[in-house]
Amino acid sequence: MDRDEKPIELSVIVPVYNESGNLPELHRQIRAALDRLRYRSEVLYVDDGSTDGSDRVLDEIAESDPSVTVIRFRRNFGQTAALSAGFDYAQGQVLVTLDADLQNDPADIERLVEKLNEGYDLVSGWRKRRQDGFFLRKVPSWLANRLIRRMTGVPIHDFGCTLKAYRREVVENIRLYGELHRFIPALAHWVGARITELPVNHRPRTWGRSKYGLSRTIRVLLDLITIRFLMGFSTRPIQVFGRIGLYTGFLGFLICAWLSVGKFVAPERYSLLQRLPMLLLGILLILVGVQFISMGLLGELMTRTYHESQDKPIYVVREVIRRSESP
Repeated sequence: MDRDEKPIELSVIVPVYNESGNLPELHRQIRAALDRLRYRSEVLYVDDGSTDGSDRVLDEIAESDPSVTVIRFRRNFGQTAALSAGFDYAQGQVLVTLDADLQNDPADIERLVEKLNEGYDLVSGWRKRRQDGFFLRKVPSWLANRLIRRMTGVPIHDFGCTLKAYRREVVENIRLYGELHRFIPALAHWVGARITELPVNHRPRTWGRSKYGLSRTIRVLLDLITIRFLMGFSTRPIQVFGRIGLYTGFLGFLICAWLSVGKFVAPERYSLLQRLPMLLLGILLILVGVQFISMGLLGELMTRTYHESQDKPIYVVREVIRRSESP
């Protein structure tokens, strides 16, 4: 079969937001990296509502290279939506993502794919020598990665690096919402993917400015809470809400019991004014406990409705090996 007739094997997905000055050189480097590979490949640029003329540059690139597909959003939806669209429109069995700011090196695509072929489902880039500001980028990133690694149990050092290689079946089992793109390795680990990381080249930005700042720290923390819940309790919410409810309710019961016993044992020390604050605290804790248990039960009903109405399984199959039967 001629190479051009082969199905597309490798898709490179590039989210783009106001990177017009980087795009021509970026595409030249991507094309050079893909030409060294033996795979039939495609490049998908996802224009996330750019306003600096990136759309015109992408049109010119698509005109000159038939392997290029441009997906243009009506407005800026964010990097998570851009990556999700790239996953949906990509045709390859191997998907590689990278940023459009030229800080990721397209020459690393070959190394990522080779590592993926060793039997992994996801290879994450590790910007070991990161070329960014120390206090505004490196320190917050180090703290965030350490926290994410500890809470998710996924042993990689750089969750925020966009340069990654995936097998198609991994991303097909992942649904992205909000700003969960930086937690894709954790979501993949949750569905049983085999994950590793590879040190990659990271270059200083030469054109444009970063789209991220310290303001994203709060979003990362909120997303981390979501991921931790999804990984541990998405199919059994009563386990988390019920546990909190039992703890708080039992503590409130102990406080009320202690006040009741004290009223009979030493009534002179337990006047109404003296015991009122503790009594109110005990009653409040009991009510909070009941509320949390109720939330857990409602969560169980919603979880069952969600899985059963969509016929959504609670497991993910890697492969099925069945002995052939005699006719």
